[in-house]
Amino acid sequence: MQTKITIVGAGAAGLFCAGLLGQKGYDVTVIDNGKKLGRKILMSGGGKCNFTNLMVEPSNYISCNPHFCKSALKQFTQWDFIQLVNQYGIAYHEKDHGQLFCDNSAQDIVDMLLNECQKGHVHFMMQTQVEDISSDKIGFKLHTSRGIIDSDNLIIATGGLSMPALGMTSIGYKIAEKLAIPVIPVKAGLVPFTLHKPLLDILSTLSGIAVAVEVSNERVSFKENLLFTHRGISGPAILQISSYWQAGESITINLLPDFTFESSFKPLLEQNRNQTIKNCLAQVLPKRLVEVLIQLNLINDIIVKQLNPKQQQDLYNVLTHWHITPNGTEGYRTAEVTLGGISTDALSSKTMAVKTHPNLYFIGEVVDVSGWLGGYNFQWAWSSAFACARSFN
Repeated sequence: MQTKITIVGAGAAGLFCAGLLGQKGYDVTVIDNGKKLGRKILMSGGGKCNFTNLMVEPSNYISCNPHFCKSALKQFTQWDFIQLVNQYGIAYHEKDHGQLFCDNSAQDIVDMLLNECQKGHVHFMMQTQVEDISSDKIGFKLHTSRGIIDSDNLIIATGGLSMPALGMTSIGYKIAEKLAIPVIPVKAGLVPFTLHKPLLDILSTLSGIAVAVEVSNERVSFKENLLFTHRGISGPAILQISSYWQAGESITINLLPDFTFESSFKPLLEQNRNQTIKNCLAQVLPKRLVEVLIQLNLINDIIVKQLNPKQQQDLYNVLTHWHITPNGTEGYRTAEVTLGGISTDALSSKTMAVKTHPNLYFIGEVVDVSGWLGGYNFQWAWSSAFACARSFN
């Protein structure tokens, strides 16, 4: 078959781009290896889809070129996407840190995108695998499991490797490599940490307990909840720091992020001077966590009034500087995003076109731009898709 524009990938970026181009009058075909459109959208945000964030800045993104995302984010902002959501009457609410979620279901976002595609008469070929690709000066020939597609323009919106159970594959990177387009090595991001034994055996007894912390390394810090699991540690704070973590590196956990020594911690000790340290700290931390800290010999369970000033300071330092060295991460199976991808050096930041192949584009997660937890990756999908679509006259 012959088509003007082929988009590989029926996820957030692919669907949004398809709708925009279809409504411009282009003949658009979207191919995807899955049965369902927008699979990752549907399960995101616990089924409620954290579709953007009120506070989107380039600093919320990780890339070898931190400036690359600026153009697309400026061309299509979070307010532009919110306006589209409002046009469709989709009810939504704000959670912590400016995160926006659907009131009802992520299906509302998929239905909106599909409706935009229907307005543009977009053609879909689902359950279709790309087996090979070749290009010449006038276009592309895609060898698929359902025959050959000749296309003037090709847009790759295949996502990353995160959540392989949803059918995510490395096809986007393979296409890039076939066409000699550089790819930054990929790894799992926004992903829980696993722990070494015996620490894992001890901390796994806390599975299900969440605590507000500030977690940091030498480069960045995040103040969010930490969740203990039977495999290690998770929760928003850990997912965020995981994207900045290097193998073998330790992280620092502040269990009292809202405490200072003089104004908060010393008064707590003074008010509970006749209690044990365990009972004193159990007023501000989960009791089971305090017991584990004692088990790890990080703190001693003596009467508070027995602590001299230096020991008080030492206790505070232990609670605010708990160093843990993860064993690794849970990998792509539970990762929310893939770090790395198509090198931004190869792309135009204004149009997402490949510099050496002007009619080839990469958008969304497949590109070496990864957002923080909180709707930033969806906004990158919308913005990069818009920048691409806008470049077609």
